[in-house]
Amino acid sequence: MERIKIIAFTHKATDINDIGRLHIEDADIQLRLQFLKQNAGIEELLYLSTCNRVEFIISTNESINSIFLDNFFISFNPAWTEKDINWAKTNAQVFEGTEALTHLFNVASSIDSLVVGEREIITQVRNAYEKCNSYGLTGDLIRLAIKKTVEVAKDVYTHTNIARNPVSVVSLAYRRLRELNVKQDARFLIIGSGVTNTTMAKYLKKHKFANFTIFNRTLANAQKLAEELNGKAYPLSELKNYKEGFDIIVTCTGAAESVITPDIYKSLVGNDKSKKVVIDLAIPNDLDAEILNNYEVNLIAINNLQEVAKENLLAREQELEACSAIIAKNVSEFKQLLKARKVELVMSEVPKKVKEIRETANEVFAKELMNLDSESKEVLDKILSYMEKKYISVPMKLAKDILIQETKTKI
Repeated sequence: MERIKIIAFTHKATDINDIGRLHIEDADIQLRLQFLKQNAGIEELLYLSTCNRVEFIISTNESINSIFLDNFFISFNPAWTEKDINWAKTNAQVFEGTEALTHLFNVASSIDSLVVGEREIITQVRNAYEKCNSYGLTGDLIRLAIKKTVEVAKDVYTHTNIARNPVSVVSLAYRRLRELNVKQDARFLIIGSGVTNTTMAKYLKKHKFANFTIFNRTLANAQKLAEELNGKAYPLSELKNYKEGFDIIVTCTGAAESVITPDIYKSLVGNDKSKKVVIDLAIPNDLDAEILNNYEVNLIAINNLQEVAKENLLAREQELEACSAIIAKNVSEFKQLLKARKVELVMSEVPKKVKEIRETANEVFAKELMNLDSESKEVLDKILSYMEKKYISVPMKLAKDILIQETKTKI
């Protein structure tokens, strides 16, 4: 249990725009995380990146002290300066052992989310695990922890009202958009066709907006979303050449730098002097901040949705106690699960040892076995196989019974 550690950067402790400094582009993520695991001396690693947090869930026997963090962040980004590393160390929230597991359960149950009660986070946690597992970064401990985390989140959503009338960052952004009284014939540029923009596009289509142009790094993905919206699709590289005008930009990409630069925005706007709307749900932001100094823009971004998110939290606060009780119960259960798992891992050696004993016995009693007829050999073989199974199952049962008894005694 004490091997579970989390290094977290969340909206609670870090400016949301700065969290983007820890984002890794999809093309680089496998190599960078494998390098981080190898060079930071980590046994297991899970990297979770969302619009309002970046978290490193790790398994290590090392204490997360200043020396560990120095090495960790140097390994995370070798290009970082001492100033960058000091920033990361100052903004990082560190959780270890029981505190780490509780934090992980809180995250997946949306209790720690910018928008409490949003369900997207459970999918994001699961997808992050599947990706890191496919890269060979995770092992038995994180596998068990994430399995239990998903179970806890489902339990919270099912047995409390924390997610009643669910909201999300996307729904809050859409609510802000509707407050601007946007016309139904508004021209939308959708930049990026990932989960966030696809969800936003569904909101827009549901409310009868119909003029969409989609840009994405991979054209095939842009075309797929364009088919759903009956819109046009272009590769992201063509954004700078687009001359058909727009009223609203919806952008959310995985780029590490601004996708909409001042030059590109100037080209998109042309001679149109009307005030535009930009919904930027990317971390870091896709819209270059300089644009706001030179153009009239209604910006809807993660950081200016925080006040609305606080109102949402107040409406759900009465459910937090029930959620905490479920989480505390599951933390205790997970501790027992880990004890049982330790027994399983130790006992997994028993079959091998029993087979070795059986093979040795066959050698020791080889002469006696040769004097047995085939029927006697068959009976003896059945007896030995039966005893072999019992020697494997009985110790396991006894060990689990001891664990159960220990738990009852503590209760």
